[in-house]
Amino acid sequence: MNSIKKLTCFKTYDVRGKLGEEFNNDIAYKVGRATAQSQKATTVVVGFDARATSPNSAHAVAKGICDAGADVLDIGLAGTEEVYASVLEFGACAGVAITASHNPINYNGMKIVSRGSQPLSDDEFQAIKDLAEVCNFIEVRKKGAVINKKEMARAAYIEKILEFVDCSKLKPLKIVINSGNGAAGPTLDALNKKLCKKGVETNFVYIHHNPDPTFPNGIPNPLLENRSSTANAVIEQKADFGVAFDGDFDRCFFFDHTGGFIPSEYVVGVLAEVFLSKENGATIIHDPRVIWN
Repeated sequence: MNSIKKLTCFKTYDVRGKLGEEFNNDIAYKVGRATAQSQKATTVVVGFDARATSPNSAHAVAKGICDAGADVLDIGLAGTEEVYASVLEFGACAGVAITASHNPINYNGMKIVSRGSQPLSDDEFQAIKDLAEVCNFIEVRKKGAVINKKEMARAAYIEKILEFVDCSKLKPLKIVINSGNGAAGPTLDALNKKLCKKGVETNFVYIHHNPDPTFPNGIPNPLLENRSSTANAVIEQKADFGVAFDGDFDRCFFFDHTGGFIPSEYVVGVLAEVFLSKENGATIIHDPRVIWN
């Protein structure tokens, strides 16, 4: 039995920590291997955000998964939502997104989901942590392989997004989109290209669009310090509204035509109304902090 090294990077529902102190590639390897083993996985989706350390951490996670005997479905630079969507698309046993979201530049981490992109239960998450600390890994006869699913995953994600809207009713609104130099830019390019192929006239104004691990415009946290850049662009461009994403684009925030920030409570209300009109009496799951609506 190996000696136990307590991992402080395990938080309430994800893994994140300061580089070199709480999180590194050795830990990433152990968490990847523990995830595959504890989930009894045969396939695991792996994607990563735009941080400088994320590709190497993803490689370490993939090695751990392969050493556990599972195949890695590599989707490359991607948002957390793309990882989750790919777990469903490919029928994978788990998904791992290498990301520190909106944390400072000297952090990184992981978000993990189970089959069907279901959140890990507390027991499942604890099992991964315990196994990664003890390193009581099972030796397998045949290691897994890394399978490139980048193009297929991106195309499937875009198709899924477009299932939610009637493209024939889309108007060429002028929309400012701030990717914060995170992972969202390439996905937005793919979405725009697909819309154009469908004959939809788009009018997107991109700011801080290209992924940049140095984050020259600040860590993409549109809820706080980066709010003004989107608001100012909406005003300068006389746009209809603005959208700002965080680093792994599993969150976005909206701005009206005056550059005014729209609190998420109201966005949840609008979305709830839209989906209830499609499915009367459906259950709406929301953040418990979002209660005004």
